[in-house]
Amino acid sequence: MKKRSIQRVVLALFLFSFGLYPVSAETNSKDKSFSSYLFVYFTGNSGIEESIRFALSTDGLTYKALNNNRPIIASDTIAQMKGVRDPHIYRGPDKNFYMVVTDMKASMGWSNNHGMVLLKSSDLVNWTHATVDIAALFPQYKDVNRVWAPQTIWDPTVGKFMIYWSQRSFNEKDVIHYAYANASFTGLDTEPKVLFSHPTSTIDGDIVIKDGLFDLFFKTEGNGNGIKKAVSTSLTGAYVVKEDRYLQQTTQAVEGACVFKLINSDTYVLMYDVYANGKYEFTASTDLSNFKVLNGVSMNFFPRHGTVIPITTEEAKRLAAKWGSPAEQSTVTSTASAVKKLNIVVKESEKTIFLPVKPGTSLKAFDPKLASLPGVTVKPSGAQNFAKGAVNYTFQLNDSAVTYSVSVAVNRNPVLDGYYADPEILYSEKTGKFYLYPTSDGFPGWSGTYFKCFSSDDLETWKDEGVIIQLGKDVTWASANAWAPCIVEKKINGAYRYYYYFCAKQKIGVAVSDNPTGPFIDSGKALISSKPAGVRGGQEIDPDVFTDPVSGKSYLYWGNGYMAGVELNDDMVSIKTETMKVLTPDRTFREAVYVIFRKGVYYFMWSEDDTGSPNYKVRYATSTSPLGPLTIPADNIVIARDDKQAIYGTGHNSVLQLPGRDEWYVVYHRLTRPKGITMKSPGFYREVCIDKMEFNADGSIKQSKPTLEGVPPIHLGKK
Repeated sequence: MKKRSIQRVVLALFLFSFGLYPVSAETNSKDKSFSSYLFVYFTGNSGIEESIRFALSTDGLTYKALNNNRPIIASDTIAQMKGVRDPHIYRGPDKNFYMVVTDMKASMGWSNNHGMVLLKSSDLVNWTHATVDIAALFPQYKDVNRVWAPQTIWDPTVGKFMIYWSQRSFNEKDVIHYAYANASFTGLDTEPKVLFSHPTSTIDGDIVIKDGLFDLFFKTEGNGNGIKKAVSTSLTGAYVVKEDRYLQQTTQAVEGACVFKLINSDTYVLMYDVYANGKYEFTASTDLSNFKVLNGVSMNFFPRHGTVIPITTEEAKRLAAKWGSPAEQSTVTSTASAVKKLNIVVKESEKTIFLPVKPGTSLKAFDPKLASLPGVTVKPSGAQNFAKGAVNYTFQLNDSAVTYSVSVAVNRNPVLDGYYADPEILYSEKTGKFYLYPTSDGFPGWSGTYFKCFSSDDLETWKDEGVIIQLGKDVTWASANAWAPCIVEKKINGAYRYYYYFCAKQKIGVAVSDNPTGPFIDSGKALISSKPAGVRGGQEIDPDVFTDPVSGKSYLYWGNGYMAGVELNDDMVSIKTETMKVLTPDRTFREAVYVIFRKGVYYFMWSEDDTGSPNYKVRYATSTSPLGPLTIPADNIVIARDDKQAIYGTGHNSVLQLPGRDEWYVVYHRLTRPKGITMKSPGFYREVCIDKMEFNADGSIKQSKPTLEGVPPIHLGKK
């Protein structure tokens, strides 16, 4: 290594250790003056969609567009091609703000641009600009036809801003280049050089500094499609891919990686544009290597490739004063721990806000800790008496104000915080506790890879017992699509054993444990991996395990598009193939069979329609045998949507009978409320609920009413 290179590394590490080296989009995020986040983005491929837009957030997850989601700078006034994309914003060491954007118009083709726009501001409101035409400035790059997604970062070793971007000439692959900007940030001082080249085309670079290392997040193009990371000890490289794997937590196509750090936190957020799905996904990490999806992200706009930086209260107020209004800013968040934040209901037309709170919350003296976006004051403050009814809150920005009627009520449903689906419930004779085993939801394309378990003493308060099975790690024969588990407790030779059946890659496996919370040991292969004879179409998913109290035999059921059942061998991890039957009841059957026994009758339940449909519902049939034939009642709905309460997509159920009692509960998922009904892909965002299930005198099932209140706590006593 040359002496000057060593000096540069030493200086960079010294500056970083004292917080003097800016850190890409999350610059000094532990600065006490930071209180909010600015999201800079564009929205699409035509007209004014290719323009710079701003949005604000107080928590890094809930964003509200400024200027009614209109551009804050007109593209035709700053860009050669009259359109800009991929905005990157950066706070410099001089406290000024710097933006770089792609100078491009999609309607003119994806390989027909050769420049970028450089912008500078001291206040985030007023911006100067200059264009940089790579092909015109540098003869060796006269054939450049793509200059995409520029970003900037301060290099204290040379005292200049480094700009880096992906570039292509002719039909060659895209390669990330860099150059240094001049002192006025109106042009380039140096010729472009290669910063990072990968075997595939590489675009959308984002550099983050952590622990003295430079982490370059990038997107691969052409051969594989996703976000990877290269690491270097120097800003200008060399960058090496040490962990050659995709970091996005979805199987859908993504681009535009941006990493920022949550204020006063050690958590980094990797966000990216799931562009084919019209959404953004946020993931969290503390090591920049392992990421998990962040639930609760909310935006009143549909962004494309953008960046986020932390900003101060004064900066946020300045932006709100310029481009905000009380009506636009009154999107509500709550910092009260008792509030179920995913389920807050704001009705703009009626000027009402509903806050669902967790059981045990006192409504007589409750402080909802309402917050809007920066610059908006909220009154009254402190605890209020919601037991008497709604309380009026006023949101004020400058001289304008808007008032909302705020009501609060205890909602036990959903019973779990976050997105979960396909709930299986178990009462354990061994522990005297209840257990929930759901699909971990919130992943586009149902691409989750792990199963969790939750325990409760009373059906009201649930403890997260953590991940009990991780596909690819605990299950070697499949690494994706962790769906729809079920479980049975068996007492064998005086000892309790737990057999856990689950879906992975549209096959059904089984794992075994001595405890309801694991650890579970996979059998090593799929138990069900093919269709029954004569069945065409459908999937081998959604298992249910049932032990017949009459014979003591156990049965496995499954199917999407068809219903099948088979007797299990005594080992519970193999089947008696000769007993397999196709039991499909009628055309309403879609998936999620579940079997119970009551007073000599076997009840077979299933879900109708698609899990993302508001009409997803549960129906049932009866039988005198665990393997049919089935008799379908005329009125056979178990639970369905309730439009008056805006509860939709109530399906994929299990059933709990309290031990020793003729008392039953239906456990199901619904579309997330209130946003599910308006989401583009609501079937990925579901919530687990529990309600009462009752029978008529003739043994038929009464249609259950889905509720917000849920069921009161039940105490059976610990063993």
